Amino acid sequence: MQSFLLLLPDFALIALGALLRRHGRFGEGFWPGVERLVYFVLFPALLFNALARASIELSVMAPLFAVGLATLASGFVLALLARPLMGLGPMAFASRVQCAYRFNTYIGIAVAGKVAGASGVAAMGALCGAMVPFANTAAVGLLAHHGEGRLWRELSRNPLILATVAGLVFNLAGGVLPAPALPFLQRLADAAVTLGLLAVGAALRGGRHEGGWPGLIYLCGLKLLALPAIAWGLAGFMGLGGVSFTVAVLFAALPTASSAYILAMRMGGDGPGVAWLISATTVAAALTLTGWLAVLTNWGP
Repeated sequence: MQSFLLLLPDFALIALGALLRRHGRFGEGFWPGVERLVYFVLFPALLFNALARASIELSVMAPLFAVGLATLASGFVLALLARPLMGLGPMAFASRVQCAYRFNTYIGIAVAGKVAGASGVAAMGALCGAMVPFANTAAVGLLAHHGEGRLWRELSRNPLILATVAGLVFNLAGGVLPAPALPFLQRLADAAVTLGLLAVGAALRGGRHEGGWPGLIYLCGLKLLALPAIAWGLAGFMGLGGVSFTVAVLFAALPTASSAYILAMRMGGDGPGVAWLISATTVAAALTLTGWLAVLTNWGP
């Protein structure tokens, strides 16, 4: 019950975003504007602020990154096994595979902050920022071989990656933020979490689910149940503990990112099918994330 109450405000914001999108009468251009504001301004400010001020130990972050990368790779490989269950063409199947390993950074930051405070935000922000290039490369690589050149240009301009690198470099170089910058960045960071979760809810949409239920259930179960269990084992094997262990498991338990839909549509894939999986994993994560948090609280290291 405590785990549920801890996450309830965040998922209530997601539900509110969904309601406002459908009944708020803000106009079709409002929510894309909110998403751009969060993606290009507010969320990079949150990541930089958290990483620039955090106590970072490379001996701790390196194993955490290794666990995150191994978890992503496991999701990619295990998702490929679902093809016989789905009965889809190559592009439709490639579109849905990404839903098994891509992650919603907004929810991850919000949950990590609730569970572990500033250190949780810094660890989750660094992990998500480090994993973005690998997740995008895997998704684009499977969808189209000719997209590699464009991919690297997009990654080099990705605001989340740039903010993560800038925050880490600033921190490791011994930089100190001037006093006036602290409240400024903190206000931007606070707005990022609230508006980011509202935008997640607004992005939820229904879609067709062709290909049969077994494949869809397999991908959802893989993302929300199997990958966190794999991350738990990997984190234990790598000797992670405390905040790092918790962040590794919660990272693996995050629902699919809404950017998976955008990528599928841009590359001629199965956008509606991906939209259904994003919505299904986000709604189901209200229960599964609560469950994993309870397990971490009672049986974690």
